[in-house]
Amino acid sequence: SPPQGPRMLNITEKGKAGKIQLPREIFRSLSSQTVRMVVTVLNIQRLGMFEEVNQTGQVLDDTVVGITVGETSISGLQDPVQLTFAHGQLPHGVTPQCVFWDPSKGMAGGWNSSGCVMQLGDKGTVCSCDHLTFFTLLLNPSLDRSTAQALMAVATAGCGVAMAFSIFTIAFCIFLRCRFRSEETLCINLGLHMNLMGSLFLLNLAFLLNSGLSSGTQLGTCKVLGGLTHYCLLCCFTWMALEGCHLYLLFVKVLGTYIHHYLVKLCLVGWGFPTLVVGVAGVIGSYGEYSVQTMDHQLIARLCWITSKYLLVHYITNCGYFGLIILFNMAVFGVVTQKSCCLQGTGAVQGDRKAWKVALVVVGLFCLLGATWVLAFLTHDTSSVPMLYLFTILNSLQGIFIFIWLVILYYPKTKETTGSLSHIIRHDKTITVSQD
Repeated sequence: SPPQGPRMLNITEKGKAGKIQLPREIFRSLSSQTVRMVVTVLNIQRLGMFEEVNQTGQVLDDTVVGITVGETSISGLQDPVQLTFAHGQLPHGVTPQCVFWDPSKGMAGGWNSSGCVMQLGDKGTVCSCDHLTFFTLLLNPSLDRSTAQALMAVATAGCGVAMAFSIFTIAFCIFLRCRFRSEETLCINLGLHMNLMGSLFLLNLAFLLNSGLSSGTQLGTCKVLGGLTHYCLLCCFTWMALEGCHLYLLFVKVLGTYIHHYLVKLCLVGWGFPTLVVGVAGVIGSYGEYSVQTMDHQLIARLCWITSKYLLVHYITNCGYFGLIILFNMAVFGVVTQKSCCLQGTGAVQGDRKAWKVALVVVGLFCLLGATWVLAFLTHDTSSVPMLYLFTILNSLQGIFIFIWLVILYYPKTKETTGSLSHIIRHDKTITVSQD
């Protein structure tokens, strides 16, 4: 009741004591009303409730605690509700997370941590949340410190390798553009590849600067570095999309109309659109320090990136944006593969095509369209350590595969060259003209 204010309530089950503390703010808002406060402790394993689709974490002791005061929904509390989940030493390789059940998440509901802050203690974990609902402590699989440090070392070395081959690829493209400057289509293709490799180079450079300079930097510098890293990532994604659009024009709209200053317009989109996105994200204050920690709160890395408060910006501008790009690029990849097989079957492309050359051309085209980044969707939690290694290594090799792909595709460039993408495009144009 309001005159008495909040009281500490004990919940005891199997010898374990948990505590719930309600703030005075709730009781003051009730004025002189008499309301019923209900605390519900559920064993979800027995009841078969609160089952999230594709859930990776485990609910502590299969216990969910629900709190209701009166008949109205209470949220946005200035002083949070505190729930203490008692437990002993947590298993190795898990990270506790304070969550509540969100019926609006997904198709059938799911766990959400928004509005909850966790404080890990020796004998229990305190969850401070700004609303009343059903709460629990979720034990998520996590990286240990040694594995995380190994991943950081692999990522750092991979960035160095990727930067080196990005430079090699750009130099090779410049050489070919100078040698075959009279062929406009070839120069446009090489210009696209140069911009993509330039964005990859900047992305790897930004990551190295981020991991090396983020520790101890001032807040303003960290915001700039976080925005720069986000900008380079979006540029990389955008140029992958433009590569897919260009391939679509070459293979599907073979006799497309001439576009004045085509490469210049692509550059405006490839480098300009990410500027707008990062500018908006910077205005709302999305960038700052982002800490990666182990389950025992040991610091793995301190990066300048999108802060935890604005994770929605990350989901929309990175995950959602790339998801649309990769769907489109994989559709283009399917069209390119189908066209190549049809031309090979009709005898339009002749000659002895070695299996290893074909394989490298396919892998290079796959990397050119950003397929290796799909692994990022399979590393949504830290339990998929093999996927984290595979994602890190393959993205480090992306520049190598593209470099080899370009060498096989464009050099030596002779009339007798068969099995290359440019050769298929020329034959496809010829066939389309004869059919019309």
